[in-house]
Amino acid sequence: MGKIRDFNEKVVFITGAGGGLGRAFAKYFALAGAKLALADLDASALAGLCEELKRAGAESIALELDVSDEAACQKAVAATVEHFGQLDVLINNAGITCRCAFDDTQSATFRKVMDVNLFGAMYCTAAALPHIKAGRGVIIAISSIAGISPVLGRSAYSASKHALHGLFDTLRTELFEHGVGVTIVCPGFTATGIGTNALDGDGSRTKHPQSTVGKAATPDSVAASVFRAASRDQRLLVLSSVGRMTHLMMKFCPGLYERLMARKLSCELER
Repeated sequence: MGKIRDFNEKVVFITGAGGGLGRAFAKYFALAGAKLALADLDASALAGLCEELKRAGAESIALELDVSDEAACQKAVAATVEHFGQLDVLINNAGITCRCAFDDTQSATFRKVMDVNLFGAMYCTAAALPHIKAGRGVIIAISSIAGISPVLGRSAYSASKHALHGLFDTLRTELFEHGVGVTIVCPGFTATGIGTNALDGDGSRTKHPQSTVGKAATPDSVAASVFRAASRDQRLLVLSSVGRMTHLMMKFCPGLYERLMARKLSCELER
């Protein structure tokens, strides 16, 4: 185990910061003395969060951002560096999901999920990377259990998260000599708004209810675990007992996992 990272006075850029995990990450890193660049489509949510952080003594800026817009990502990173003079940590947290069978999912919906989950993370990382390399900082990619296993009825979401692993596992290797940490996080089911805002196959908001396995984690508990993992340059963080069991089963008995998962979740596509 190497030296524990200290995030005091470091600048942390968080996408999807307006709610859920992003909001929890902001509060947790603020407690460690970090300065925060908070990016989200929801400007009013960002304003409220910045005010809350200000009352707690933390410095932050709000950046209205659509991560699927490459030029906007470059502009947001530039504004962060102009304001704070540096950028040390990037948390690629913004994401959307889709609950629909592959047969019923339009290619445009696949593209929309990829634009946010994969390309949004790629755009922000490319823009931030020179600054993170200069400070030997950290990149955190928020993936999912769907990034290390198949999940019935979520082909678009799972594809985007599997691609995320390919990107950041490779990037970690390329950045090894630069002292940059790359941590991929696979939360299990978490009590955030991503499930209620899921897309259907045609790109509209789905009416399919969300099925879950096990107890949903709180954003605060996930944020605490992510903070510890990033401070130790942990390569992969798989959260929840269900997630860790899934990870093991996919390594050693993937066929059994697929049968159990199909039995548990197949009713979701029939509703």
